[in-house]
Amino acid sequence: MEQRRNRVDIGRAPSGRSREGGLGEPVSSSLVRGWQPRPEAPTDRMSIHWPIIRTLLRRPTRTLIVDDRRAWRGIELLVGALHLAAEIERRSESPHIGVLLPTSGAFPMAALGAWIAGRVVVPLNYLLARDELQYVIDDCGTDLILTAGPMLEHLGYQPRVRTMLPLEEVGFAGVPEVRWPALARADDLGVLLYTSGTSGKPKGVELTHGNIRANIDQCRRWSGFNDGDVVLGVLPQFHCFGLTVLTLLPLTVGARVVFTARFVPQKIVRLFQEHRPTVFVGIPSMFNALLSVKAAGPADFASLRFAVSGGEPLPDAVAGAFRERLGVTINEGYGLTETSPVTNWCMPRDHAAHSVGPPLPGVLERIVDPSTGAAMGVNEEGEVRIKGPNVMRGYYRLPDLTAQVFDDEGWFRTGDIGRLDERGRLSITGRLKEMIIVGGENVFPREIEEVLNAHPSVAASGVIGVRDEVRGELPWAWVELKEGASFDEASLRSWCRERLAGYKVPREIRVVAHLPRNPTGKIVRRALHALVNEDSP
Repeated sequence: MEQRRNRVDIGRAPSGRSREGGLGEPVSSSLVRGWQPRPEAPTDRMSIHWPIIRTLLRRPTRTLIVDDRRAWRGIELLVGALHLAAEIERRSESPHIGVLLPTSGAFPMAALGAWIAGRVVVPLNYLLARDELQYVIDDCGTDLILTAGPMLEHLGYQPRVRTMLPLEEVGFAGVPEVRWPALARADDLGVLLYTSGTSGKPKGVELTHGNIRANIDQCRRWSGFNDGDVVLGVLPQFHCFGLTVLTLLPLTVGARVVFTARFVPQKIVRLFQEHRPTVFVGIPSMFNALLSVKAAGPADFASLRFAVSGGEPLPDAVAGAFRERLGVTINEGYGLTETSPVTNWCMPRDHAAHSVGPPLPGVLERIVDPSTGAAMGVNEEGEVRIKGPNVMRGYYRLPDLTAQVFDDEGWFRTGDIGRLDERGRLSITGRLKEMIIVGGENVFPREIEEVLNAHPSVAASGVIGVRDEVRGELPWAWVELKEGASFDEASLRSWCRERLAGYKVPREIRVVAHLPRNPTGKIVRRALHALVNEDSP
């Protein structure tokens, strides 16, 4: 295959002309004139793709996406999606279409093609272990995966599926057949998004068109997000935050999004300088890594309206350093794959340390005693339970597990421990399954980790409960050290004694070069159990 053809889908406009030459007038005019948006019907309002299609038609020449290889105008995304919809109908009989692509404009083009063809999108996590990725492919039952040659080269192998279709092999040249996109009801499945499997095999989370559309609207209403915003997207699009907040939300409102497939701190700062984003969402380790760029200064981040951290608690040291050195206050957000994902978002106007803010419009939250279901009072800790139009339909082919995660009143059991303050702002304090019971007292790993992370020598930490014959369980900790720091267990234990109740001080503190993490950077505490019987370094 010649080199020019190889760059069609990711590096070249799917109109058949190069991005330098622009989209040919016959393609854009025939689509825009021949397929004008009709008056919105109730079905359209609850589908994921119809509002995006309207945006692409209304802004055909506007650059909506910039990625590592090229810029994408509205009409180019739509033309490419129509070509892919035809390929999907020709090659696939499955209702589920796998998408195995790097963070880029090609991902939403592929997803839009699947929805136009009336299929369900299955984002595939290319960071999973080989057997885990194959499990997801087999479990969802897809017979077609949309991918790219460089993606398969990155994997180093080709997963088993009936048809693996690199986008380089799709004929994007010419005018695609103008077709009426499939309609979708609110309760129709739109995305089958697999969890990363930190507590076992990956589970398919069934997110309907109504779930994701509701969350897009909730985020837009809460933040005032509009077509003047510029988003810098660094989270992978197989991650629910990367999909909903950093991809579908901008496309729905017509905002520009700048994607990069790899998080390289120096490059991220350059993208800030070049594109002046107003929105940046990352995990705490990303914000910490940006602090390592010595040349970065407040002027580089002055365009930000929202700097949002999620996925795990934001360490005070990172928040403080970002504010003092770069002039940016990081606000925390909260959500789960099962909630499409955003449920809480702390706004700059109502910033509170360690709070993820109040629930978004339409989201209901309560704090309950996990053993009795009784409601807890203000600032009392308990399990966070959620209701709302963004809450998943269930787990794919797992009816028993689905039944277990909803209580008798239909509230989703998050498994997170938290509290609501007098203003309705939520703080997450731990995970129910990770709670350690020391002599009858409840201890949450997060509280101990926050203390350890504040020590000058500690970059990150993980805490678990280890069985003890006398006290039931005792906390054990593992730490990653900052560059150039030395490990001093006695000093760390003394640090903890000064800041924690005696029963919360770790019985053992060990050092590791790297804590076990999942593909999105979260520390996998259950993997620490395998280290218990290893000799201390």
